Amino acid sequence: MSAQKGKDLLVKISDGAGGFTTVAGLRTRRLAFNAETVDITNAESSNRWRELLDGAGVKRASVTGQGLFKDASSDALMRQTFFDGTIVAYQIVIPDFGTVQGLFQLTALEFAGEHNGEMTYTISMESAGELTFTAI
Repeated sequence: MSAQKGKDLLVKISDGAGGFTTVAGLRTRRLAFNAETVDITNAESSNRWRELLDGAGVKRASVTGQGLFKDASSDALMRQTFFDGTIVAYQIVIPDFGTVQGLFQLTALEFAGEHNGEMTYTISMESAGELTFTAI
C-alpha cells in the first residue's frame, strides 16, 4: 500500500434513511482498535512465561476527530446524537484499505474557539457492538 492522504480517512454517520453522511469539517481523524487480554498464567506455566487465553477478552474501537465547526447538517446530526445519547451506525473509510462499519456512541463533544480564530470541535466515539470490515 502506498502513502495515503490523511484527508481521505473519512468518518460518516448514518443519515437515518439507509445512507451515510460524511462528518463535515474534520481536519484530523483517528481510529484505534484494542483487545483486552485474559491472563491464564499459573504455577505450571512453562518457565513462568505469561500465558494468554486465545480469543477471550473484550474488543473495542475508538474514534476521535477534530475540526472546524461548519454548522452543516452532519454537525446538527452529531449534536443531536450526543444530546439524545443514542447509539447509531457509523462508517470509517480507510483509503485503499477498506471500510469499518458498526454501532458507536458519541462519548464526547467539545467546542472551542479563540478570539482571533475559528471555532473548532472535537469528537470521541466508542464502539457499541460488533464491527464489520469490508476490504476495497
